[in-house]
Amino acid sequence: MIKVKERKSMLDEVLHGLTGPQKSLPSKFFYDERGSKLFDEITGLEEYYPTRTERAILKQNIDEIGCYLGDEIILIEPGSGSSDKTRILLKGLNNIAGYLPIDISGDYLFSVASELRKAFPEITIQPLQADYTHSIDLPDSLPEGRKVVFFPGSTIGNFKRDTVDRFLNVVADMVGSNGAFLIGADLKKDVDVLLAAYNDSKGVTAEFNKNILRHLNLELGTEFNTDLFDHKAIWNEEESRIEMHLICKEDHEVEVDGKSISFKEGESIHTENSHKYTLDEFSEIVSPWFDVKKVWTDEQGWFSLQYLEPK
Repeated sequence: MIKVKERKSMLDEVLHGLTGPQKSLPSKFFYDERGSKLFDEITGLEEYYPTRTERAILKQNIDEIGCYLGDEIILIEPGSGSSDKTRILLKGLNNIAGYLPIDISGDYLFSVASELRKAFPEITIQPLQADYTHSIDLPDSLPEGRKVVFFPGSTIGNFKRDTVDRFLNVVADMVGSNGAFLIGADLKKDVDVLLAAYNDSKGVTAEFNKNILRHLNLELGTEFNTDLFDHKAIWNEEESRIEMHLICKEDHEVEVDGKSISFKEGESIHTENSHKYTLDEFSEIVSPWFDVKKVWTDEQGWFSLQYLEPK
C-alpha cells in the first residue's frame, strides 16, 4: 500500500480528473505490479509493433549507440518497468558504470533490480521509486560518470504538452550540461496499424486499461466495477494521437473519498494518449532543451530512436 502523503496526492489527482467536463485519469496509475505485468504482455503481442521495432533498432545499432554515449556512463531510466530494452544496452555496451532504474511501482521495480544485479554484477544498480514527471534528487552514492537518460517506448507520447515540458526540464536537470538523452519516439503511419496496436485481438490492452480502476480500488478503497466499462482506442486526427478510453455501459455512481461520482451510459473516462510524430515535429518539441544529434529508424520508418544533447 502507498504512504499517506502519496495516497492524498493520488486522491487529489483522481478527483480532479473525474470531476472535469471530460472525465480522465492519469495514465501513470495503470502501473501497479499487475499493470506492469500486463504492459509487458502487451509488448509481445503481434499487433503491438513499437517494442519489437525499437528492440531491433537497438540491436542493429548498438555499437554506434555506444560511440555516441561515450565512456563511463551512468544510465538513468525513468519508468523502467521490466528494463527489458535496457538489457540490450547493459549486455551490448562495456561503458556503463551504473544503472538507475526509476519507477512508480516499487514492488515490481525492486524485483526487477534484484534480477539485474544477478545478471550484471559488474554494474552498480540502484533502483529509485519515484514519479519521474516531477523533480528527482539523484542518489549521492551513484558512481562517477556521464549521465545518460534512457527513455524508450515513446512514453513521451503519453504526456500532455505541459507534462512534456516539465519532464524535459527534469531530464535536463538530471543529465546536466555534459550528459545526453537517448529516447524512443513513435512516428506517424497508417491509422489501421495504429488502431490494431491499441485494440489487440486477445484483449490484453483492454485488461490493462481496466486495471487503472482495479488499482484505484486497491489503493483508495473505491469500488469500481470493471464489468461496467468497455475499453476503446480511437485515432484523434487533429491531435495526432491514439486515445484510450473506458466507456461506461450503464448509469451508476462510485464513491471516491466520500464524494459520489456519477457515470452515465456512453460517457467515457479518458485514460491515455499516445502521440505520434514526424521527425521534424519531435525535433521542434525538444528544441528548447536539446539538440537532436542522431536518429535511427527501422526500414519502414515506423519508429525512431534518437540521441539528444543538451543545448
